[in-house]
Amino acid sequence: MSKEFFEAVKMLEAEKGIPADYLYEKISAAIVVAAKHDYNGKDIVHCDIDEEKQKIKVYVRKNVVEEIEDPDTDLTLEQAQAIRKSAKVGKTIDIPLKTKDFGRIVAQTAKHVIRQGIREAERGQMLQEFRSKNQELVTAKVERIDPVTGNATLEIGKNQTILPKSEQVPGEVLTEGQTIKVFIVDVKEGGKGPKIMISRTHPGLVRRLFEQEVPEIYDGTIEIKSVSREAGSRTKIAVYTKDEDVDPVGACIGPKGQRVSNIVDVLGGEKIDIVNYSDNPAEFVSAALAPSDVCSVEILDESAKTCKATVPDDQLSLAIGNKGQNVRLAVRLTGWNIDIKPESGFFEGLE
Repeated sequence: MSKEFFEAVKMLEAEKGIPADYLYEKISAAIVVAAKHDYNGKDIVHCDIDEEKQKIKVYVRKNVVEEIEDPDTDLTLEQAQAIRKSAKVGKTIDIPLKTKDFGRIVAQTAKHVIRQGIREAERGQMLQEFRSKNQELVTAKVERIDPVTGNATLEIGKNQTILPKSEQVPGEVLTEGQTIKVFIVDVKEGGKGPKIMISRTHPGLVRRLFEQEVPEIYDGTIEIKSVSREAGSRTKIAVYTKDEDVDPVGACIGPKGQRVSNIVDVLGGEKIDIVNYSDNPAEFVSAALAPSDVCSVEILDESAKTCKATVPDDQLSLAIGNKGQNVRLAVRLTGWNIDIKPESGFFEGLE
């Protein structure tokens, strides 16, 4: 029995990645809890697990007394000496118990506590693993798509978590068995285990993709100052470098556009505007309105961060974008409220 027990623990350690010492501690506690039922819950049961010798020792420690006050905890000298001849009044004696004598109910109790301990360890491991990856990009495998909610169950490492439909890229169709990139937004400890918030729409996903694809960002030569994103449609990213010999936008685009193209592929064709960051608000706003040309940017109120951008008449629609998307993303990217005016001052053909 002992040999099988220790082999089972080793198997659990290998399969679940839970340290054997942790399991022995939980199993020992479970056996004690179970055995105490036979002694009205008195704290006199002990369990020693020796992995090296592959032995489990369960025993009751009782007091040797002249007169019994509590039959659960006391033994007379005569009773004690029948077990151990050297027993003396005022001392304690350890009485071995056989685990097979615990009975069915006690054994079930022990199994329940052991299972609970294993679940706690798994939750603890899951929390630790995800905390180490918080605000990072991870690769996940799509296990299942809920046909009603559209939520996707993903496998990340040895753990499973849910990618809600609201955090999936609009128009993107996920399939079971598919491998995707997700961004871990936050990790919190909940009553039923860790709560992992993951996303495919978060701007952090684009930021991490650029860090992976562009060595100059990874090594700190180029800094990503801000990202604004409407997932599945368009992203704007502002980059900056102190190194005069490095073109930050060109480095992010890559030779023949390969770097940004790789990122666009991962994002399923999402358009990406890469612009130069500037400490000069007018220059930054002008760059953020790409791909449209900008004639000038006038700062209206610096404290309220409001400005007016003047664009060529034929660039007005491009500056505003489809349903206002281009200017909306530029506002988020820069943190400035941008009022766009045509160079002529007329809004002909526009509502």
